[in-house]
Parts: sequence; C-alpha cells; structure tokens
Amino acid sequence: MSQIKIYALQTTIEQFRNQLSHAIHQALVESLNYPIEKKFQRFIALTEEDFIYPNDRSQHYLIIEISMFEGRSNEAKKRLIQSIFTYIQQQCGISTQDIEITIFETPKCNWGIRGQHADELQLNYQVNV
Repeated sequence: MSQIKIYALQTTIEQFRNQLSHAIHQALVESLNYPIEKKFQRFIALTEEDFIYPNDRSQHYLIIEISMFEGRSNEAKKRLIQSIFTYIQQQCGISTQDIEITIFETPKCNWGIRGQHADELQLNYQVNV
C-alpha cells in the first residue's frame, strides 16, 4: 500500500497533474512491483502565499510524500526515488532541482483498509522487494 501526496503551486498542478500522476505511478509499478491498478494520489494545490520555498527552486517546485507499508529494501526505495526524478523530468520537463521526495514507512498494523487492519489483509502483491 502506498499513499502519495503531491504539494505544488496551483499553476504547476493544473499544468502537469496528469503527467505527474503517470510519472509517479510508473515509478511505483516498476521500482516496487506495485500493482498497476493501485493508484492512490492526492494533489495539494497551494497559492504563492501558502507555499514558501528557497530562491534556488523554480515555480515548479514539488514536494512528494509517500506513505507506505514498511518492508521495502533500501535498494528498492532508492530505485523508486531515482525513477520518480527521472520520469518527472522526462515527462514534465521539471528539473530534479525542483523535486523533493520523502518516504514515510509504517507497520501494517498502523493502517486500516476496507474495514480491516492491514496486517490481516490478503494482498495481491509483495511488499518485501
């Protein structure tokens, strides 16, 4: 399970929402063997007044937060991060200088999904990759 939050200026989200969605999901599927049908994304559009960032970032600055079950190897998480950088740059033309990614991992017992604790769910994909 992975939940994705993408924070950016409203203009950036309006311009790139579909490409960002595809790029991030493509990275998850390829890097973590994530099921293609499992897409959980939230775009948080911010005004210029509500999104303060350093001067060395452009108006396309993105913050991507990924919440997921623990269990992926460090190598798999590094592949995921690098793939997100690569696909966003290729598909949106947004510089890697403008992309920050944080992965938050939690035990399955901390998740409730479809009326069950996640540690009791039968998943159709492997978490330990």
